[in-house]
Amino acid sequence: MDIQLVRTWIETDGEFSFSRSAGPGGQNVNKLNTKVTLSLNITDPQGLTNSELERLQKMLQNRISGDNRLVIQVQDTRSQIRNREIAVLRAMELISFSVQKRKKRRPTLPTSSSRVRRLDKKKQRGNIKKSRKNPGIDSY
Repeated sequence: MDIQLVRTWIETDGEFSFSRSAGPGGQNVNKLNTKVTLSLNITDPQGLTNSELERLQKMLQNRISGDNRLVIQVQDTRSQIRNREIAVLRAMELISFSVQKRKKRRPTLPTSSSRVRRLDKKKQRGNIKKSRKNPGIDSY
């Protein structure tokens, strides 16, 4: 994966739209369009191989709309420019995280000493509970 190509792909092919954001900001909220929505078509990405594209589609399948668009909304700051930068960075992070190959988990077994410790603790706990019982009728 080529990070520079991915960044230029996001900045050139991504469609940015701006709207009024919610939250604090006073009159700024009511006047300026600071919320940024980045819509990115992922059918023909630059800087990704075919296998990386398959992993991307598989990992982000819940975030991709029906027309193969990845949509990211940012309204963190009061600045439209800063929100735009954050949207590009989030898209890059999402893409780079989703195309990484994951190691397969190999199940491991507990060691014999840990098994023995576990059984010893169970016996100790059982003895503690047994000692709490009320004395039977025969003990009087």
